[in-house]
Amino acid sequence: MAIGPRLDLRQSQQLVMTPQLQQAIKLLAASNLEIETFIGDALESNPLLEAGSVSSEDNGAGEADDIPREEFTSDQLMAQGGGESEAPLDLDTGALDRDRDTGDGSSAISASGDAEWGSAAGSQAAGEDFPDINATRAAETTLTEHLNEQVGAIAVNAKEAFIARHLVGLLDDAGYLSGGLREIASDLGVTRDEVEDGLTVVQMLDPTGVGARSLSECLELQAREADRYDPCMAKLLDNLELVARGEVAKLKKLCNVDDEDFADMLGELRSFDPKPGLEFAPATDNAVVPDVLLNAKDDGGWDIKLNEATLPRLVVNRDYYVELNAGSPGEETQGWLKEKLADAHWLIRALDQRQKTILKTSAEIVKQQDGFFRRGVSELRPLTLREVAEQIDMHESTVSRVTSNKYLHCDRGCFELKYFFTSGVGSSDGEGASSEAIKARIKALTDAEDPKKVLSDQKLVDLLKEEGFDLARRTVAKYREAIGIGSSAQRRRAKKLSGI
Repeated sequence: MAIGPRLDLRQSQQLVMTPQLQQAIKLLAASNLEIETFIGDALESNPLLEAGSVSSEDNGAGEADDIPREEFTSDQLMAQGGGESEAPLDLDTGALDRDRDTGDGSSAISASGDAEWGSAAGSQAAGEDFPDINATRAAETTLTEHLNEQVGAIAVNAKEAFIARHLVGLLDDAGYLSGGLREIASDLGVTRDEVEDGLTVVQMLDPTGVGARSLSECLELQAREADRYDPCMAKLLDNLELVARGEVAKLKKLCNVDDEDFADMLGELRSFDPKPGLEFAPATDNAVVPDVLLNAKDDGGWDIKLNEATLPRLVVNRDYYVELNAGSPGEETQGWLKEKLADAHWLIRALDQRQKTILKTSAEIVKQQDGFFRRGVSELRPLTLREVAEQIDMHESTVSRVTSNKYLHCDRGCFELKYFFTSGVGSSDGEGASSEAIKARIKALTDAEDPKKVLSDQKLVDLLKEEGFDLARRTVAKYREAIGIGSSAQRRRAKKLSGI
């Protein structure tokens, strides 16, 4: 066979993330306040867009005049005003446009920019190549973020973790908790003792001193952590006003110490941080503005809608478009006008579908956590993104984006949508149990085990099953390793060496 150059024509397919699909992904993950900023930029860059009440005559895209809402009962979810003309925005299911010509003899697959926005494969590509809007934020960690990352490892169950995270959200920038525990308990529908347990969790977090309700309590927490809290230090902390006034003689008498001991106590006191939360980035959004509003209906159902106050609406100024089009016969100007008109219609349609997607997801969350909204956090059940995604026929990553940076306001307060998702395992009562509760129970069992009869993983399975938790041995082993507990052989050797 002769060897020489030749030309071949080959056809191939590849998935291409269009700029519109990339933008749709960011819009879905953005909060209403971020959308407001985005719309402001769009109004400046596109002369055909203007803010105003939306009507079908103005925009030509079939948007509703009112902010979308859903009304439903506990038994059956019924959409009201959402319309069936367009499916909710699912970035991970949809049609592919296979007709785009690449110009080199091959054809490429691009995600359609119409009613549906891509495929599961496209979603994976988006996650790998195009970080969501969270990646564009400052890398600084706020006190709230830092504390929430620690709660799961300390709280013994999902209920305690939920209360602790709620308390974290009430802390000021310095780390102090304002407001009475009784009022907080009433808002959450729990007992005061349960709120105190949640506060104990918060006060165990780093930095030491957060969750205090006064300066003396903040310093006391730090003194206990440093193993410096004794009756003398307790007296000193109870009389901080005397320290401020410099009444040394009176303080020494109250604390029953001499000059040297008193100087040491003052030195220790000065080493504590009176405002432990200030070492973190200040929170820029202390006043959380909800994206979704939930109200109880007289018939026992729920009325859920988007927050109109933070959701500007867009229309296309068709009169201005006609005027510009009539006075600009040039091809270049005509092309520019068509591009701006297409961009305006796409943005209006994308925002409308974003609203429907958020409403559909929020409505399913409310339906799944109906007990929480009616009776309080004691009725909070284990819930995963996958469960919600299956119920609303969307991809799990779409639900994850929808619930990012979104807050729901109800009679019990304002909660991030992510708060309603807690992992769980099977239990004999059929309701499931939090994985964090299982970890805490495993730790309690291993801590109390007889050094001469160290519990094997299978024995832990049997003991947990007696308590109503149905777990496989490999699951118990995974949880045990996750909380840093060694195998039975490792624990036996460690206890033997320590002389326990």
